[in-house]
Amino acid sequence: MLALYEDLLAEGIAVQFTLTDKYPNLTAFRRLAELHPSGIAYVADSVDAAKVPRELMGLRTMFNSFHHFGPAAGRDVLKCAVEAQQPIGIFEMPERSLATLIPLLFTPLFVAVATPFIRPFQWRRLLWTYLLPLVPLTCWWDGLVSQFRAYTVSELNGLARGLGAYEWEADRIPIGATPGHLTYLLGIPKGRTGQ
Repeated sequence: MLALYEDLLAEGIAVQFTLTDKYPNLTAFRRLAELHPSGIAYVADSVDAAKVPRELMGLRTMFNSFHHFGPAAGRDVLKCAVEAQQPIGIFEMPERSLATLIPLLFTPLFVAVATPFIRPFQWRRLLWTYLLPLVPLTCWWDGLVSQFRAYTVSELNGLARGLGAYEWEADRIPIGATPGHLTYLLGIPKGRTGQ
């Protein structure tokens, strides 16, 4: 969110971000809000994406997290936005494809190579990376599960089908020269496009 906020600001686009989470990391939220107090705020209480309080108005976004919701829960997230007449954007990098699964096999190696360069330096990080390689294996497992749980464009369209008077758009676009793609779903109440 910080990079997105700062990129928009550099382009002269003033936006207000409000960070929410079902299990909020208040330390991280505070740090971001302190960096940009006029543009980044947060909700300290738990916010369920399928039961967003009515007072939280504006474009709802989810980055690399929608695959954590099963189909019924994912549809509830979309339905909540529709009932509140708020636009929603889902953006996911994980995808079920051979082109992204093969590089994932090298995750433990990438973690092992990157670990000495992570700051601040901590001896325990070396322990859990090299002596007992739980960090590389956990990163690999998390990536693997995320890839297999990722939604396809047609599955996202299926989740959105029949939900209110909304314009829905789902697609996947290439991420630079990498083999990966960004899959997205955008939902905007009809009559609000271009605003």
